[in-house]
Amino acid sequence: MVSETDFTPAHIALMKDVLIEHIPHAKAIGLTVIDAKHSEAWLCVPYSEKLVGNPETGVIHGGVITSLLDNACGIAVQLALPERVSIATLDLRIDYMKPATPKLDLTAHTHCYKVTKNIAFVRGTAYHTDKDDPIAACVGTFMLAANRTLPMPMSKEAAAEAIEMLGKKGDSAP
Repeated sequence: MVSETDFTPAHIALMKDVLIEHIPHAKAIGLTVIDAKHSEAWLCVPYSEKLVGNPETGVIHGGVITSLLDNACGIAVQLALPERVSIATLDLRIDYMKPATPKLDLTAHTHCYKVTKNIAFVRGTAYHTDKDDPIAACVGTFMLAANRTLPMPMSKEAAAEAIEMLGKKGDSAP
């Protein structure tokens, strides 16, 4: 297992780019990693009018908070593992405690507190400036080595049948 002391400022700077660079939605909402250490991550989404869910109140949409927490949890899991592997969110429970305050950035802190052979367990909070005054709290589980299975073998007959079915579906499309 990697210890906290294995992460230098240079490692953290590299992780900030690598861990969310391949997620287009994270880039679209302006998600950034603001800090990281073994098993923990701090991420931020800057306030933006394009992220508002209710124009009358100016409150950021709850889906943005969900994305922030899901990504932060995933990064905390990656930082708890001895090596990078693919992961997938199995379950993410979010308790919303209050609406986000308009015009304020969102921050999330997450901690991966247990890793087993196949599952990682993580918890976290989303807040503005005070982690003790959360907007939302979450707990989640992530599957490790999510893409380790090989595609199912398919006979020539089954492949031909699938292609024929797809062709018929395409023919009936408006």
